[in-house]
Amino acid sequence: MKQTLTASARKVWHQGLRKTFSFLPRDLRFAFFRSFVDCDPAPDPRLVLHIAQTREDLEACFRLLHDAYVASGFMKPAPSGLRATIYHALPTTTTLCAKFEGRVVGTVSLIRESVFGFPLQAIFDLRQIRERGGRIAEVSALAIHPDFRKTGGAILFPLIKFMYDYCSTFFDTRHLVIAVHPTRIEMYESLLLFQRLEQKQVDNYDFANGAPAVGASLDLLTAPQRFQDVYADKAQRKNLHHYFIRLKLPNTRLPQRRYFTTNDPVMTTALLDYFFNQRTQVFAQLGMREKRLLHAIYNLPEHKAMLPTLDAASAQGHSLRQHQRYSLKCPGNFTTMVEGRQEVAALRVIELSHYGFLAQAKTPIPTRQWGEATVRLGDRERSTVRAMAVRSKRSGGHMFYGFTLAEPDLAWRKFVGALSAGATQGDLDNATRFLAS
Repeated sequence: MKQTLTASARKVWHQGLRKTFSFLPRDLRFAFFRSFVDCDPAPDPRLVLHIAQTREDLEACFRLLHDAYVASGFMKPAPSGLRATIYHALPTTTTLCAKFEGRVVGTVSLIRESVFGFPLQAIFDLRQIRERGGRIAEVSALAIHPDFRKTGGAILFPLIKFMYDYCSTFFDTRHLVIAVHPTRIEMYESLLLFQRLEQKQVDNYDFANGAPAVGASLDLLTAPQRFQDVYADKAQRKNLHHYFIRLKLPNTRLPQRRYFTTNDPVMTTALLDYFFNQRTQVFAQLGMREKRLLHAIYNLPEHKAMLPTLDAASAQGHSLRQHQRYSLKCPGNFTTMVEGRQEVAALRVIELSHYGFLAQAKTPIPTRQWGEATVRLGDRERSTVRAMAVRSKRSGGHMFYGFTLAEPDLAWRKFVGALSAGATQGDLDNATRFLAS
């Protein structure tokens, strides 16, 4: 009873404080928020930040998230005690966790756009963001354990920095978008420099139990300069430009990738079945279109037993294209002979198959002409194949070319085999086992 009264008093006090500060000019409010920044450049070594991959870590993240959402009124208590959504089941979603002495004390999920989209796009207009180009990811499912919410950001800031580093370096993401409660948006605006979307506020956000929400975005391409402009004259512990852009935290465990993939799917067949069939009813509650999309993503024979059943009409008419569970960002070049001289065009390969690939190029490439493509598949993996551009398309100010191969080499076949059969990041580390003898 005493705890309930204390919590209620604290809530009333916070509401009064927010109302008082709402009368101040925006610049003064933001300066006040920034005065509380305290970023420790050497966090406690007992704090470790990494991708949640194991059943134990994922379950702890989903439980922490459930409790935080219930306490905030963003969801009703679930029998499972977990908040696991269909977006957590996708290979384009990554869940990050902060652990202190081995216990999960913070989590945030990054939902990159896929065939399922992401929650925010259902209610906010993102056309202006899309016009700038680059991948979009929604920052979602942020929660800090109650025991660590009064530690001056000792967990929150390292977790947000880990998210920033992962997105800007490993996740091939340019734009971060968020949908947050109106009472919390100014923290993201003042400290992290998010900018509100034109549609100011949604009064009923289904993904958060009908709570109101404000949308905002951060362009990671321009963020370093914006952080520099705002924080350059701050002391180091209050300088988020130094903290996010220059500092390397020894507590962070970034993924070690053999190949130049840009996502880290961790959901094995067993994990998918455990979280979305056994512990929750997420798969059973999907609509038929969503079930078909899920079948298109998880399309291997071993997946069938854990996937939701399609009705007869959907099963017979199941014609959705198959989707790779890994996305790519492989640098390379394409060499051709034009009027007796050699011309080399730089490439960025973003999709590949056994006998073809899709690449972005900054300079024009002749179509229907054979040449030599050299693609860096990883730090120590390189493939050189005879190829021909068979189609081209301009999209978002960039030129994309579809190539066909004369014959894949050994490195190419190993990579495609791993991508086709892989369900977790670890599979790519053992890619040779997917190569047919």
